[in-house]
Amino acid sequence: MRDNISKIAQELGLKESNVGSVVKLLDDGATVPFISRYRKEMTGSMDEVAVAFVRDRITQLRDLDKRREAILKSIENQEKLTPALEKEIQNAETLTELEDIYLPYKPKRKTKASVAKEKGLEPLADLIFKQNEIDLAVEASRYIDEEKDVKSVEEALQGARDIIAEKVNEDQEARKAMRKLFESEAIIISKVIKGKEEEGQKFKDYFEWEEPVSKIPSHRLLAMRRGEKEMILTLDITPDEDRAIHLLEKQFVSGHNEASSQVELAVKDAYKRLMKPSMETEIRLLTKGKADAEAIKVFAENLRLLLLAAPLGQKNILAIDPGFRTGCKVVVLDRQGKLLHHSAIYPNAPQNQVMEAGAAIKHLCDVYEVEAVAIGNGTASRETESFVKGLGLPKSILILMVNESGASVYSASEVAREEFPTHDVTVRGAVSIGRRLMDPLAELVKIDAKSIGVGQYQHDVDQTLLKHGLDDVVMSCVNSVGVELNTASKELLAYVSGLGPQLAKGIVDFRNENGPFKDKRSLTKVARLGDKVFEQAAGFLRVRDAENLLDRSAVHPESYSIVEQMAKDLDCTLAELTKDHAVRSKIKLEQYITDTVGLPTLNDIVQELAKPGRDPRASFEVFQFDEGVNSPEDLRVGMQLPGVVTNVTNFGAFVDVGVHQDGLVHISHLSDRFVKDPAAVVQVQQKVKVTVIEVDIQRKRIAFSMKSDPFGKTPAKPKTRQRRSEENKGGNMQEKLQQLKGKFGQ
Repeated sequence: MRDNISKIAQELGLKESNVGSVVKLLDDGATVPFISRYRKEMTGSMDEVAVAFVRDRITQLRDLDKRREAILKSIENQEKLTPALEKEIQNAETLTELEDIYLPYKPKRKTKASVAKEKGLEPLADLIFKQNEIDLAVEASRYIDEEKDVKSVEEALQGARDIIAEKVNEDQEARKAMRKLFESEAIIISKVIKGKEEEGQKFKDYFEWEEPVSKIPSHRLLAMRRGEKEMILTLDITPDEDRAIHLLEKQFVSGHNEASSQVELAVKDAYKRLMKPSMETEIRLLTKGKADAEAIKVFAENLRLLLLAAPLGQKNILAIDPGFRTGCKVVVLDRQGKLLHHSAIYPNAPQNQVMEAGAAIKHLCDVYEVEAVAIGNGTASRETESFVKGLGLPKSILILMVNESGASVYSASEVAREEFPTHDVTVRGAVSIGRRLMDPLAELVKIDAKSIGVGQYQHDVDQTLLKHGLDDVVMSCVNSVGVELNTASKELLAYVSGLGPQLAKGIVDFRNENGPFKDKRSLTKVARLGDKVFEQAAGFLRVRDAENLLDRSAVHPESYSIVEQMAKDLDCTLAELTKDHAVRSKIKLEQYITDTVGLPTLNDIVQELAKPGRDPRASFEVFQFDEGVNSPEDLRVGMQLPGVVTNVTNFGAFVDVGVHQDGLVHISHLSDRFVKDPAAVVQVQQKVKVTVIEVDIQRKRIAFSMKSDPFGKTPAKPKTRQRRSEENKGGNMQEKLQQLKGKFGQ
């Protein structure tokens, strides 16, 4: 335990005591948001990323220790554990190193080498491996034994070579050198399976592709692996075979005699039959792990931005889920998101009931004092938007397009059925669209994050790691914004630090039975919600109408006494303390430092008092697509259009310009300068201006550019990753954490 904490502290360049405190807090059940927000004195003000790294790394190191103990026990049971071997096992830093040490002692099924040993050929193998001058035929003939099924000199030599090959394969230094060769020089070769050319057109780019495995980007590797999984492509990962065999010969072939020739044959067999398949499996796992980590990172960053999108706030909303033949489903929601009305209108083809639909919308806006109209951005969205804008509604009513990605998933979910048991999926979908405009975070937590549409090969990556990574993001977002205790859904409450689904349901049930909570402390009346859970959750909850102003804020109840003492010392009320900057400026923080409360916490308290319960999300901005551009057929090369970034990947960004189909801004068209990381240039939800550079209606492909001169001469840029065959023809903490994540992901 102590060694692991020391190791993590060294890796992060932090104090061992701070890392130790984080580990203890985690072991005691504290969450990442709670530790980073309310235990800064104990952690040295580590942020969520650092705390999460400590959590994941300590788990990894403990798993390594468990495996180490299992290996020691296995070798000890074989009575082969020596002090030197035990020390080597104890000093192993990685799982790969540990397994290499264990390989010769690992119980195996019957192998060629084990069969040869059963025939008594191990002494002959040992003699040959020494590579002294011997009469090979004479020595081998001594092992001919009909009873042991060794009938000739060649059979004896073959058995000896099998034993030597296994010895070569299990040699730690040889495996380490070969692993390094595969990682640095292996080429991934992709080819189409004969006869699958037509069926696999979407993988056409990889029908004949070669690329250094050390340079392949995650999205390309995942695409190739998907092609292999769908039995369209074959993949092979290998360095130059002669180079690999030569590497082994340098280590194991030490002479130029008959015995050395046998060792040379055994080395070639060891590589082709044993080591290459083993190393290819390892490199596949390694590269898949790195590709998964990169894809999950991209997904998580996009999801965070989507969840933290600016909310319109509490407004009376008329939401429309648009359509043609089946009409448009209309719902009205009050300022708390409660469903007040639902109906259907048919303003679009084929019914074209424009007059009736217009009258219905105007009536609903008048009756329910509608403040904003939310229109889903799916089928018939632009037509419906044009229809609503043509009604002459009061200018005070905002007419806004809303990303409906995932709304259909919500509408068919158990959550939606429970919330609206007597309504069909169309009503539920429209409700989701309206609520997403009011508060994206509160609505999106009800939807499986994988269905929101901001990922990259999310169905191909490790699903356990993906869920773990996305859950971290959702929890971080929910707790950074804060949750109103008396209006939050159980789905939103479930992500509050320390709660979870069962307690969240208990809170909602208690609220329904007993009315709204009057303060945070009332939370402890909920069944099974004890002091430990209250400590974890209280700081992230808000009670908007609480008598105590601090219950409306992110100040933790454990610090209320400090704030009350501040007000007493300044001879003012809590209200005066929150409203008057001049009063707060008189606070001398040094007076309130204790053994457990230091300046980091005190500074957080003063910042919170300036804007109690403030929402960290940006202010809402109205955005409009270009009028008259409603479908891909309306696009023309050279058009400049406003758009919204919907997804960012390693190869570029997807932008919605209001034509029911996102277009791609390839990484080479994101900026006038060379771009290595698209996320450094654009973010999900960002408003951008794009130029249309290609429209392929048949293949449903739209290409945009964000360059100032997209059709001009492309400036010289650094050499990018290319096919090998084509080439033959022609510091700070965040950075450190990313590097460590890559390193220990192996």
